[in-house]
Amino acid sequence: MISEVLFLLAGHSSSLFPTDHTLNSDIAPLLHPGEKQCLESLGLIAYRYRKVKNSCIKLQRSPSRYICALCASLSQILKQDYEALVVETEAKVLKRDALLVANGAFVPLSSVRAIFSAWDAPFAALSTLMDNLQSEKEWKAGPLIDMLLSRSKTGVHRVADIFTRLSTAVQCVWRSHLTALVVHGSLSDVEPLASKDYALIESSFPTCISPQSRELIAYIGRAIGTIKAVKWQKQLPRTLAAEHTLMLESVLPEDQHAFDTVVSQIRINVGEWLWLNVLTKKDIDEAVDSLGNYFLLRNGEFCVSLIREIERLKISRLTNRTGHASVIREQDLNLALLRASLGTSAQHDPSLARIRFQLPTGPLRPLLPSLTQLNKNSSLSTSLIASTSPFDPSLFNSQLLGTPLSLQYTIEWPLDLFLGKSELTAYGTLFSFLSALRKTQTRVHGLWNSLSNSQRARRRWTGLGEGGTSEDLEGRKKLLRRGWGIVRDMGWFLDTLLGYVMMDVVDLEFSKLKGMLSKEGTSAENTSSKPEPGSPNQATSPTGSTNPKAGTPLDFTSLRAIHSNYLDRLLNGCLLTNTGLTSILQSILETCEHFTAQVKRWGGDVLPALLFEGSIHSGEAGVGAMVKERWGVVAEIDETLRHHLETFYEQLNASISQQPFSSGFDTSKSLYAGISVANRSTVNMSRAIDKNMDDSRRHVERLLLRLDFNGGLSKPRRSESTEILSGLGTR
Repeated sequence: MISEVLFLLAGHSSSLFPTDHTLNSDIAPLLHPGEKQCLESLGLIAYRYRKVKNSCIKLQRSPSRYICALCASLSQILKQDYEALVVETEAKVLKRDALLVANGAFVPLSSVRAIFSAWDAPFAALSTLMDNLQSEKEWKAGPLIDMLLSRSKTGVHRVADIFTRLSTAVQCVWRSHLTALVVHGSLSDVEPLASKDYALIESSFPTCISPQSRELIAYIGRAIGTIKAVKWQKQLPRTLAAEHTLMLESVLPEDQHAFDTVVSQIRINVGEWLWLNVLTKKDIDEAVDSLGNYFLLRNGEFCVSLIREIERLKISRLTNRTGHASVIREQDLNLALLRASLGTSAQHDPSLARIRFQLPTGPLRPLLPSLTQLNKNSSLSTSLIASTSPFDPSLFNSQLLGTPLSLQYTIEWPLDLFLGKSELTAYGTLFSFLSALRKTQTRVHGLWNSLSNSQRARRRWTGLGEGGTSEDLEGRKKLLRRGWGIVRDMGWFLDTLLGYVMMDVVDLEFSKLKGMLSKEGTSAENTSSKPEPGSPNQATSPTGSTNPKAGTPLDFTSLRAIHSNYLDRLLNGCLLTNTGLTSILQSILETCEHFTAQVKRWGGDVLPALLFEGSIHSGEAGVGAMVKERWGVVAEIDETLRHHLETFYEQLNASISQQPFSSGFDTSKSLYAGISVANRSTVNMSRAIDKNMDDSRRHVERLLLRLDFNGGLSKPRRSESTEILSGLGTR
């Protein structure tokens, strides 16, 4: 009996269990219930073992390397642990081990059952695993590793150990594919990790790989693969490739922190090598210039031309009610870019081809928004303005066209070594804000010209007055003065703010960046003549630290740190890191747009024409109904604008006195996420960053002084009656 049981446990068939793990019906009545239960338990273990063994043999024919590695590892585990246990038990029986053989002649089935009971749970889990593997025709590396890792997280030690070893075997095969991609830039013909254009295949990556590491892997593989494909004169050094191979072999994807650290370090090493051998200073200068000209609006003539071209496109398309011609699509906006460049310095700029517009919400169709509803939206309460909700990068992206619109910049290798998604998002946010300011300023200046032309045309007939009876004359005079006052306040605020942004922030920071790149680029070219660290010729500070100004070369880490700091200062200087201020600014811009649209609807003048119906009162007292109606609209806009300007001044003053400027650029989304680089140039840059933050604070303080010129916002303003027949208010 015992020999038959051991023969059965070794994976052979037996007459005790003719089918599956069901005990033979002829033998069952002859057994004690306890013996029967022990035999059935042992038969179930033997049945699951045979099932797992046979499934391994079938799955080893699979074309998947991961499945073959799993089956090979499982066969090794069964051979070393389970089959060795069967042989060991048989040896104990033959040697009449006193712990197993009672009185040297009797082997209790319960003892055998106790020895193999530890394999109940493992074989049950492995049997389920084999069923799952055979149920799918194809298994990708990502889902397979995820399943093995999830099943290894159990409280049963032997089950956890087996699945951990299986997942390790599969991860080792996956790591070999990753090494080929990251170190050599090559892709496997069978189950590759990426497509031919080095776009990662999602199903080939387990979920334990963070999104940052996936982005880094794609970048490294594309860079190395492209260098080999174009047969660049300088290839990645073999010593560096061997170092990266050893780094990858020391970690597994399941150890997410260590894996992210290794991948990020490889990314830094590859980036440094590419910066010294592939990406040139000329590429950086061209990218910085083009981004400054078109995203930061440093090319003023092109910016004004683009705003006018978009306005002309809206009028020509959205007023047309026939067919497809009444829709604005992305290609129409991109064509407007080319038209706007005609006659400007951007006409022959090759970098203009990298810029394109994108409509996130789809094509724009004719809509007629309500001016009243727009006025209500612009009259946000102070509590809503001061909300602590996070800043939305799309806050100003609908000002230029009336629907969400974003400016995109196409980057290609090797320029993507320098620019990432987070940097382009920051540039897009700055463009939306600056273009909204410039467009609103242009419309307000156009309104000033319209009011001036209308007044000159009217004075040809009315002389020095505004026409009408005595009371009509006084009412029309008050309405016109208040309208001029609104336009003056709008123009003064927008001119002051835009002048501060473009001169004190954009131009100044851009000049600083170009100066740093020029200085560091010159020293980088002289790297070959740079003295060795610690040599007598190396310049040091009085404290013994290396002086970064003494010919320090610009490494790739310092380059990205300089650029990230530059974007951070731009966002801080443009007040885009303060949610309350950006909300108030948007309300001010909407109020300006509302007033300019309202005056345009009135024919380009605040006052109605003298011959219009309702312009002059028919009785002896009072003013015309149309003048009263316009007075109510103008007075409401005036009070709303004044409230927003005073609130903006108070919030800006509070942001200076209560809290320091926070970092506006999210460096956690950069390509160096989670890595602290012990780089001398980066460390020595911290003092310069603190100094730049102080400079940003001083710039904002100067903006406060300009806004409060002659006490225009700090001193209380005399309230003006909303009734047109009341005493003349003083602005």
